[in-house]
Amino acid sequence: MLTAGLVTSRAFPKTLAATGGEKSGVQPVLEEFSYGDVKLASELHNQQLEQTHSVLIGLSEDSLLKPFRQMGGQPAPGEELGGWYKYDPDYDWHTFDAGFAPAASFGQWVSALARYYAITGDRETRDKILRLNRLYAETISADFYDKNRFPTYCYDKLVCGLIDSHQLAGDPDAYRILEHTTNTAEPHMPGKAIEHDHAWRPDKDESWTWDESYTISENLFLAYQRGAGERYRKLGVQYLDDEYYGPLAEGRSDFAGRHAYSHVNSLCSAMQAYLTLGDAKYLRVARNGFDFLAAQSFATGGWGPDELLRAPDSDDVNASLTNSHSSFETPCGSYAHFKLTRYLLRVTRESRYGDSMERVMYNTILGAKPLESDGRTFYYADCNFKGRKVYSNHRWPCCSGTMPQVAADYGISSYFRNARGVYVNLYIPSSVQWTQDGPRISLTQKSTYPFDSLVQFEMTASKPSKFALNFRIPAWAEGASISVNGKRAPDAAIPGSFAKVQRKWKTGDRVELELPLTKRLEPIDPRHPKTVALLCGPLVLFAIADATPVVTAPQLLAAKKVGKQDWQVETAAGPLKMLPFTAISDEQYSTYLVVT
Repeated sequence: MLTAGLVTSRAFPKTLAATGGEKSGVQPVLEEFSYGDVKLASELHNQQLEQTHSVLIGLSEDSLLKPFRQMGGQPAPGEELGGWYKYDPDYDWHTFDAGFAPAASFGQWVSALARYYAITGDRETRDKILRLNRLYAETISADFYDKNRFPTYCYDKLVCGLIDSHQLAGDPDAYRILEHTTNTAEPHMPGKAIEHDHAWRPDKDESWTWDESYTISENLFLAYQRGAGERYRKLGVQYLDDEYYGPLAEGRSDFAGRHAYSHVNSLCSAMQAYLTLGDAKYLRVARNGFDFLAAQSFATGGWGPDELLRAPDSDDVNASLTNSHSSFETPCGSYAHFKLTRYLLRVTRESRYGDSMERVMYNTILGAKPLESDGRTFYYADCNFKGRKVYSNHRWPCCSGTMPQVAADYGISSYFRNARGVYVNLYIPSSVQWTQDGPRISLTQKSTYPFDSLVQFEMTASKPSKFALNFRIPAWAEGASISVNGKRAPDAAIPGSFAKVQRKWKTGDRVELELPLTKRLEPIDPRHPKTVALLCGPLVLFAIADATPVVTAPQLLAAKKVGKQDWQVETAAGPLKMLPFTAISDEQYSTYLVVT
């Protein structure tokens, strides 16, 4: 029997050698802080967290359970949520509308509620988690998976919700429900990773080939690490997608034509394989995959126009600026991107992964339209020359599941730690608390970054304690500097690294980090050097115009800040307004401009 309360998780391996396995002398994996250790003080970040939570906490429990009950032949009271979440036995995939993926986001919503509870301690939220898990347990049936186009996809999300309920909300029944779920689902899953568009169930149409069994190892390995049992480690190995991973491990791109979000999510499974099994092959997969992804990303950090990855040196990303408005699957893609860069940073301590995470945060997900209680969801960030922020045509799509999860993860992505100190990754007004060799430490961060260059930190310590603070210095931050108690630190703050400040810290110590907000132009790719985006620090500045502006590179680089979040470029035709993504509402905008 499981006992009530939070259960200690199985830890990550403390040391992982570059050749695989555990060895002494290899730097330890950086640890994540607990959700409750980090408190954000950013209005924009907290607004997104609270808004998504208000939608989830307000959803009818009968409505949430309705597809499970209907598919299992049980009485199903309550109103339909509609959209993708609805079960329709006569669903026609050509309509791509209501009934596409019944109940698919249920596990993600339970996961998001558990993360919110871990951040806030809100009892109403925990009570809802426990009720939903028990009501769901009463519906578990083979018919749900037999009638489902996405059996492994739905199973994966349910695993995530249950392991988060166990670890973050202390649900004493979560692993019993997980075992029942696994026993029921496993006979209806393909038995190995099956790629997108590959048939594996007889007498089914094309729409039954879109399941994503190649992504599920990540949550299976996490279930094992958190104490759910050896079964989940074995299942994690069973579903590793070595058809996809093989070329990546050898440094060859296997991206062309693959579904973007799910295959980046699959790189997260590779990282969890490395962290669980110690096999360096999977670290190579993730690192090489990230590099191939970065080479075909927009300046915003987003990727996958029309939800497809591209071959190296393809012109497709540039072509998408005119032929598509579906540039980046924002909540889903951001969720995968945050996880991947978080894993890679923890293992390698390379600051570039934090740089990439920061770009995606400020230029895509943080500027997304809010999730609405009727299922309206922001799906694509639009990098077209005539871009706009719009809601998806579909209610409760996949991005309605990931948006609440990524909104809860900003805090755990901001700081990491090891025995020697703390790594500051994201510059967001916040505080983090921890115990350092006995003394209780609190670090508070204040700034209006990325709109101003100064980031300030203040220390509180129950007694003086010696440890290191490591600050991410973005690759673009030429001339960055660090001062402690008004005195400039002797060690250089080198762009593209973590700057280490080690000393005996005491209450009242202050650190000032200066990150000059460099303006620069980034071309869409090397073959189109005149198609550029203007960046200032981590921010892409988007041109607000109804007609295509005529502008030169020097004019863009001379952009002046004229308001708190406004820049202006002087052109021959008059001033051109530039805004960050978070400040854009319904205006037409362009991510890229063709300079003359």
